[in-house]
Amino acid sequence: MFSRRAGAAVTDAVHWSSRGEGDFTIEPTEKAGRGTRIVLHLKDAESEFADGYRLRSLVRKYSDHIAFPVLMEKEAVEPEEGEESAEVKAPEFESVNSATALWTRSKSDLNDAEYQEFYKHISHDFAEPLTWSHNKVEGNLEYTSLLYLPGHAPFDLWNREAPRGLKLYVQRVFIMDQADQFLPLYLRFIKGVVDSNNLSLNVSREILQKDPNVDKLRSALTKRVLDMLSKLAKNDAEKYASFWKEFGQVIKEGPAEDYANRDKILKLLRFASTHTGNAEQSVGFEDYVSRMKEGQEKIFYVVADNYNTAKNSPHLEIFRKKGIEVLLLTDRIDEWMMSQLFDFDGKSFQDVTKGELNLGEVETEEEKQQQEESAKVLEGLLERLKPVLDARVSDIRVTHRLTDSPACLVLGDYDMGAQMRRIMEAAGQPVPENKPIFELNPEHPLITKLDQEPDEARFADLALVLFDQADLAAGGQLDDPTAYIARLNKLLLELSA
Repeated sequence: MFSRRAGAAVTDAVHWSSRGEGDFTIEPTEKAGRGTRIVLHLKDAESEFADGYRLRSLVRKYSDHIAFPVLMEKEAVEPEEGEESAEVKAPEFESVNSATALWTRSKSDLNDAEYQEFYKHISHDFAEPLTWSHNKVEGNLEYTSLLYLPGHAPFDLWNREAPRGLKLYVQRVFIMDQADQFLPLYLRFIKGVVDSNNLSLNVSREILQKDPNVDKLRSALTKRVLDMLSKLAKNDAEKYASFWKEFGQVIKEGPAEDYANRDKILKLLRFASTHTGNAEQSVGFEDYVSRMKEGQEKIFYVVADNYNTAKNSPHLEIFRKKGIEVLLLTDRIDEWMMSQLFDFDGKSFQDVTKGELNLGEVETEEEKQQQEESAKVLEGLLERLKPVLDARVSDIRVTHRLTDSPACLVLGDYDMGAQMRRIMEAAGQPVPENKPIFELNPEHPLITKLDQEPDEARFADLALVLFDQADLAAGGQLDDPTAYIARLNKLLLELSA
């Protein structure tokens, strides 16, 4: 490198040289004009960096948005065979970078087409983004951010180790292509750039982990993304539904990972519901609370492997009768997510398949009195069932949650749900053993017939069939399906005799 400052004598220039092996030399030299000239000597194996196309690509990647132009000599066009060589002319130069950082321009000077084109440039996505947020912040922490919400999920969205992050610039100089320190993992789908004046130009990933300004930027950018999503949900339900279909399950990682923004994240969540009557996840907690019955104190939900199992769950029968809405949770992450939540807007959450059902003031005193009387009538039946089902259940009791089904299985308040058990078992993880509670509908004819059955062997077969049916209705898998079929066939033959 040969350098001479303005006003210095010709002989006061400096020559800096290095072989790129960790040391360098500085010595005086002569230079006719002011400024700096850099001469690079390439190794034979690195000749690609003398190629014009390669150089232009590097300049556009790393210096496309610096404030001054980078000029390169235009490449001469070789004459075709039979043509005379063109007259030798003075070299012409062209700018190979845009020399302007789009994110540094005022929002009023940019149109949608320019924002969309820039998104495609940085994301290598052919589709247009759903929305974007462009902001400049001044003060103790100075930065500019341009954040995009993609229209489609990338193929590696579920690979939490895949490269991700924003493009990092410091004073419009490109530093890092995938800086993952500026957004939490549940927002890994966000694309964009952040340009900060508070970071060093020689910043590295290790330095970023220790710089307190990074934590401030991370907090600010996370809130910016959540505000962008909240605005989209409020102003464009159709676009938000499209976003949720692509990225909803990733957002559900948020409440456990980002406690500081939990309230904002909860307002973004969407679920299927008995209110809508379809599998579309379009109901938020705010919508649910606004439709709660007078006297209702809890947000009720059911977790199942799929929508049909959830909507047809026998646990929902009393809720349909009372007109109480229940959220239908069918994503693999739902049970784990709900275990991290405690309340929303002062309303606690209740899995309708766990614990004793308490509808609060929705039920009248007369209904509660009838339930107590029904339980007393079937005390004898409960005692007869205990030796038959003792190995399979933790308790047997009368319930008022059923209106059409004869029986159902209920878990304890703190038991692991079936969905989580299957996920852990598939991953080879040990799971705690827990027995369900067997609940009977005292108004159902099958329960009345069971109570009146004098033959103990037939009584046991009926009880076991009812238990297995309740297990199947809950989305479970029978331990011994052959035995279930044999009992059922036996009962059918007796009826047809």
